[in-house]
Amino acid sequence: MNKLGLGTVQFGIDYGVSSIKGQVKPIEVMEIIDFAKSVGIENLDTAPAYGNCEEILGRCNISSFNVTSKTRHFENLEINEDDIHLLKDDLSKTLNNLKQNNLYGLLVHNAEDMMKAGAEKLFDSLEELKKNGEISKIGISVYDPMQLEYIIKRFSIDLVQLPFNIFDRRMIDSGMFEILSKKKIEIHSRSVFLQGLLLMNTHSRPKKFDQWNKLWTLWSEWLNDNNLSALEASLRYAISVSEISNVLVGVETKKQLKEIFEASSGYLPEIPHELCSNDELLLNPSNWNKL
Repeated sequence: MNKLGLGTVQFGIDYGVSSIKGQVKPIEVMEIIDFAKSVGIENLDTAPAYGNCEEILGRCNISSFNVTSKTRHFENLEINEDDIHLLKDDLSKTLNNLKQNNLYGLLVHNAEDMMKAGAEKLFDSLEELKKNGEISKIGISVYDPMQLEYIIKRFSIDLVQLPFNIFDRRMIDSGMFEILSKKKIEIHSRSVFLQGLLLMNTHSRPKKFDQWNKLWTLWSEWLNDNNLSALEASLRYAISVSEISNVLVGVETKKQLKEIFEASSGYLPEIPHELCSNDELLLNPSNWNKL
């Protein structure tokens, strides 16, 4: 099974600290999708929040993919009936835009929504959509182990999307992967390149990340010592983790996806544990505007 999955946020908006070309042109999206099919990539991850991404994907032939989308961020402090109507309306629009009859997974995009009063209404609605065959798996997108632990104690979810990379091993260190595996919850990882930071050199990396120079130096030295590129090491590490079934990658061109596919298999030496961080200022991109 090809563990690579295709994240599509860049198809709808200009996204990521390493973005060069901005939003991917629709003709390039078609080429990327066609190449993904040709190498056996089976999973697409998208969301209504990604600009017009779902409409663009709907113009491609994506019937052979398992497509996962996400809910909106609900604004109320308590989940109410209006939110449930929005959930169902959004899903109808998503299926229409994607030209799909159902989704492989629907993730609650903002994990905090599953921690609000009334979250049971949200989960019950998702179970109804699953029972009706509109979605196959109920999931959540989380940022940290504490969110995840709270939610899986309350709700029987099928799928979780979480951040994971060589620098960010919180889910392993906290024991969450073991717990998820026992509960048979499918794991999709994102941020394998930490939004591109792991692939940057000293000159291209934004100066605000210089406060972690000790970590960047160790990373560079380890790669050199083992004759690996940052791309190879980042991909192979995430793919090597048995609990992870899908490693999401975002690309701007077919060439990039080809490079990722070719780099994803091969030798991977043992990675020193000091080559990681627990600093959420670094690990959570939503904090980067504070730097």
